[in-house]
Amino acid sequence: MSVTSISSAKRREADAEPSASARVPDSIPVSELNGWGCYPVVKGRELASEDLEEITQDARLSRGLARSYGDASLPASMSDVVANSRLANRVIFFDVETGIFRAEAGLSLLDLNQLTWPRGWTTPVSPGTQYVTLGGMVAADVHGKNHHVEGCFGAHVTRLRMRVASGDIVECSPQREAELFRATVGGMGLTGHILEVEVRLKKIPTAWIWQRSERFANLETMIERLKEAGEHWPYTMCWVDLLAGGDAMGRGIMAVGRWAEPHEASAEPPPRKSTITLPFFMPSWLGMPWTVRLFNLLTYTLCGSGIREGVIHPASFFYPLDVLLEWNRLYGRRGFTQYQCILPLTDDPTRPRRFIELLRDLGGTVYVCVMKDCGAEGQGMLSFPKPGITFAMDLPIDGRTQSIVDRLNERLIEEGGRIYLAKDAFTRAEHFRAMEPRLDNWLRVRRKWDPEGSLRSVQSVRIFGDQV
Repeated sequence: MSVTSISSAKRREADAEPSASARVPDSIPVSELNGWGCYPVVKGRELASEDLEEITQDARLSRGLARSYGDASLPASMSDVVANSRLANRVIFFDVETGIFRAEAGLSLLDLNQLTWPRGWTTPVSPGTQYVTLGGMVAADVHGKNHHVEGCFGAHVTRLRMRVASGDIVECSPQREAELFRATVGGMGLTGHILEVEVRLKKIPTAWIWQRSERFANLETMIERLKEAGEHWPYTMCWVDLLAGGDAMGRGIMAVGRWAEPHEASAEPPPRKSTITLPFFMPSWLGMPWTVRLFNLLTYTLCGSGIREGVIHPASFFYPLDVLLEWNRLYGRRGFTQYQCILPLTDDPTRPRRFIELLRDLGGTVYVCVMKDCGAEGQGMLSFPKPGITFAMDLPIDGRTQSIVDRLNERLIEEGGRIYLAKDAFTRAEHFRAMEPRLDNWLRVRRKWDPEGSLRSVQSVRIFGDQV
């Protein structure tokens, strides 16, 4: 077996400055912290270091690149120390024959892709951005365009190294401390600090994607074609226009893809994509519904009425928004929330439309909507997906947001659906309990490993009743 060692697993020597464990919380400066939605904003004490094992000793929570949209990665109290993993990003080993890959939790998906694509491997599951860490991918048990084929990221994780609330370092896997493993996958960082992640990568024929796209005039037809496409294509998704009026509401573009074969693509791996950065928060008038309607109309029209297909860069396929860094500033300083839910499919094809119509009746203005097809429920005790259609809808925050989320969640409970904790900032505790029959089992395992509730977040206080 040929093993490529990208970097040593040996811990680096401590810096000359005092160690993190010697720092009391009051010595760590207070800063403003928020998630990707820029709401809420809280004051907290965040400490980043190459030695994640060191800084998690006194931390109440870990976080990486802060791409959870709401309050999942925010400290519950200003006195709580948050361990930031972004500097703990070393690769420990990568077996280029079997695809087994192990790295520190702070390694970004961007760096993983740059390392593995040229070597004929890829992460088996990828979310909609590569600016996430391996630890965050486990904590949220991310899913991607291929959930109907490959499930969630946690299904491919083979081992975790963690610091639990007692301070002990524990290794867990589907075979060892299996309950802790299943509670951690999708557990939003509340069962322990993830230090290292081992995952089995997927072999690919080339580092390019063969994409096919087609537009559809209404929601029902697009859902039908999305289900059909899933039988033949490993990656499927739809962009949906929810601001169009009349029969056009729900029109959109379906994009499907697979890894290109050698005879279809260049033998050279694709170059790194160029990016631009949005330098400041945009004024509120720029994000008015009429400007988004115009953008949606242009997007739909320029797609054309025929089928388009060909080879594209994998970053363009998986992470189209990553070309614009800090794109969340488009929503202005008020921020936004992404309401991501899953609706089980039934024999009633009107169910998704009625759900969207309820949102519109409540005054919700959806600027961006992505729809995907989900397969079987994952093994993570709180993993989000299950069979059905998932909608990820960006809503600018205003005075109606809480009431809109409340009403949508009430309908979602009636329909047997649920929301995604990695995107949520508004769901009430009673609503989450009503939509999550697995919650009591997860809470039991969490209490076993953290009986005093040492690990906590703003979200865990809001939804699980943790004490501050």
